Amino acid sequence: MSLLRHLSELAGAAFADLGLDASYGQVLPSQRPELSQFQCNGAMAAAKKSGRPPQEIAGQVAERLRSRPGVALAEVAGPGFINISVTDDALAEWANRTASDPRLGHEAAADPLTVVVDYAGPNVAKAMHVGHLRATIIGDSLARTFAFGGHKVIRDPHFGDWGFQMGLLIAAIAEEQPDLPYFQEGVTEFPDTSPVTLDDLQRIYPAAAARAQEDEEFAERARMATVRLQQGDPGYRALWRHMKNVSEQSQRADFAALGVEFDLWYGESDVHDLIEPMVERLKEAGVAEESEGAWIIRVDEEGDKREWPPLILESRTGGFLYSTTDLATIDFRVRDLGADLILYVVDRRQSDHFTQVFRAARKGGLAPEGVAMEHTWFGTMNGPDGKPFKTREGGVIRLGDVINMIVDAARKRLDEAHLAEDYPEEERERIAHQVGIAALKFGDLVNNRTSDYVFDLDRFSSFEGKTGPYLQYAAVRVKSILRKAEERAIEPGPLVPPTVPEERQLILHLLQFPEVVDRTMELRAPNHVAEYAFETAGAFNRFYDTCHILSEEDAARRAGWLALARWSLATLELSLHLLGIEVPDRM
Repeated sequence: MSLLRHLSELAGAAFADLGLDASYGQVLPSQRPELSQFQCNGAMAAAKKSGRPPQEIAGQVAERLRSRPGVALAEVAGPGFINISVTDDALAEWANRTASDPRLGHEAAADPLTVVVDYAGPNVAKAMHVGHLRATIIGDSLARTFAFGGHKVIRDPHFGDWGFQMGLLIAAIAEEQPDLPYFQEGVTEFPDTSPVTLDDLQRIYPAAAARAQEDEEFAERARMATVRLQQGDPGYRALWRHMKNVSEQSQRADFAALGVEFDLWYGESDVHDLIEPMVERLKEAGVAEESEGAWIIRVDEEGDKREWPPLILESRTGGFLYSTTDLATIDFRVRDLGADLILYVVDRRQSDHFTQVFRAARKGGLAPEGVAMEHTWFGTMNGPDGKPFKTREGGVIRLGDVINMIVDAARKRLDEAHLAEDYPEEERERIAHQVGIAALKFGDLVNNRTSDYVFDLDRFSSFEGKTGPYLQYAAVRVKSILRKAEERAIEPGPLVPPTVPEERQLILHLLQFPEVVDRTMELRAPNHVAEYAFETAGAFNRFYDTCHILSEEDAARRAGWLALARWSLATLELSLHLLGIEVPDRM
């Protein structure tokens, strides 16, 4: 149990003694730390509900709190706020309990959920580009946080490998290289080597997509190629596997560079065999209806303030669309994976698509009411001009190029700061990579995920300010203190009641970690962990500037301060881990 939860239970019990709901007792960190450490604002809401004066309720609650062990202050302020502080002895007791807990005071979920996090969303025929960055690192951070929270997390990138884009590629390649065996009747054995590279696919696909907009005959050939692929044409399937493999090799390399892993490596194609049975069930249930040769599901609902087009389940040519695949994927995740919560970490432009799919899944019984489906959308990463980040020529930047760019900047920063300059080259390169990825991830995750932000290479890679490298350096600094203490045979000991304001504030801050994790999960917002990590570094630096651990003469206080440094490091490292950021051993 955390200190905040303990105080909330004490306040809740006091409200209950007055015949009021215990939920009014929620205690929060004080917004006026010069007055108290914590505050409870429930008396105003309780007064509104009960018709009793808020100051009277607050006074009675405060009186009860003052009688509780460890409470140093409980007094009424303003219209009914309750200011609360605990004794230094109580702080030391909570600090020792929390610092020795591997979970740092956070309790794992009592009723864990199976959470599927759908993120990254790379497509076959395309190298990952900068537009995949936010989906990947926000999704990865949420997956890490839910896993730490005690939930069963299933990470799935959900590759785009089965729709009309594949038909476009097949039609274009058939036109360019008609003699390939994949297009010959009666051929059943095909080469092991791909006839196209990723660069070929990146050249072919944009041209084919643009041509389909103007050339209806070509578009129809692409649609028919899509149907033949989905119906199992051997040559088309063989060519499709080559295209998928060359794309996936590049994508896996980018994910590895970002330190991102998945539990599944599924794409749209993996649910293909589930689609026809699902479509038949929806038809038999009367959920799907025929319209102009296609099969659709109407998703409009009473009370809608806008018109919602139906979800197209099956095209007039018999092909299945992206929306059909998404429905089959929900069916699979609910029935086979046992999902309780499915988070789709996809940019906000897909909002209408997910509204249609979620409504159709509910209407068709694919997702019972107990299964939550959420579009966890995010804003865009923009360039200095405020527009989506692109190359100077206006093209989309490959994700691999962005990673190289930020690692180069990190290497330059290390040179400027004379850090790691005497280390072996392999270690120095590893540190540069860790610092670069920290700059990239923290520069994104510190922003509210629903906000747009500007990619600023110089600011993100700095060792000063609110940046990933600054936090890594702060953690490395604490590691250095602990190493020096070990070299001098100074051992950490029990934390003692604080006597210095900076020491007290650091303890109070570290005790808030459990609530930060819970808030991040509740709001699906990693920026809360990012802000907390930055505040942790600042609180420790203020403490260390005042409390010189290794030169402290009082042995008990020195040992306690050393334990506080170790606790601070554990909190900072765990916070950064939840963001997907590694901390070097040294710099």
